[in-house]
Amino acid sequence: MTPTGSSPLETPFDGLLSTPPSRLPYQHNVLLRSYVLQRTGGSVIVYNSPGVSEAASAIEQLGPPDRLLVNHAHEAMYGQPDLDIEVWIHRADRQEVGKTLQIAGTFDQRQRIGSDIEVIPTPGHTPGTCSFLWDTGEHRFLFTGDFIWVENGEWKAVVLNPALRDQYLSSLALVRDIDFDVLVPWGVTEGDSPVWLVDSPEDRRRRLDLIAERVSAGGNR
Repeated sequence: MTPTGSSPLETPFDGLLSTPPSRLPYQHNVLLRSYVLQRTGGSVIVYNSPGVSEAASAIEQLGPPDRLLVNHAHEAMYGQPDLDIEVWIHRADRQEVGKTLQIAGTFDQRQRIGSDIEVIPTPGHTPGTCSFLWDTGEHRFLFTGDFIWVENGEWKAVVLNPALRDQYLSSLALVRDIDFDVLVPWGVTEGDSPVWLVDSPEDRRRRLDLIAERVSAGGNR
């Protein structure tokens, strides 16, 4: 990752900036990041984390961000960031998120933000988990939050509620058919790359099939 001068933001890919990492409070070897998507239609931030407030000045210097896209309800534990920005979340997670974040709008179906970002509901980790597909023309970034994350170099699930297992499997099947070449989860274990360039469509499907096999067999990862 290349530092952007003296800015706390880093640049894993052209146009994609990452905030400083934060440790997950209940699993200290997991590092969380938020991402700034620089786009002609106005920059967008994906994921809420302490790094947004830490890098607020640097983010504002890039131009006022259009909105903060929250992947799932657990991001609300960090509260409102120190940034004037609209917060968007899936409607199914709104009640929990609304306790600590000021919600400007909600999603309830697959839809687009401009011509380059697609909102893709992927319930299973929480009822309202949403992934975001960003097409820059050069890369197709899929932001999966905790729905698909990276643990010691392996793509994993996080099944918290057995009642949502079938939804989780349906979401994995959906994502299996999505064309993306960079995976950008919310968190990764320390030492893992925060963004993952996919080797090939076959490798992507293989990794997702392994997750589905574990979840289908009753596993939580």
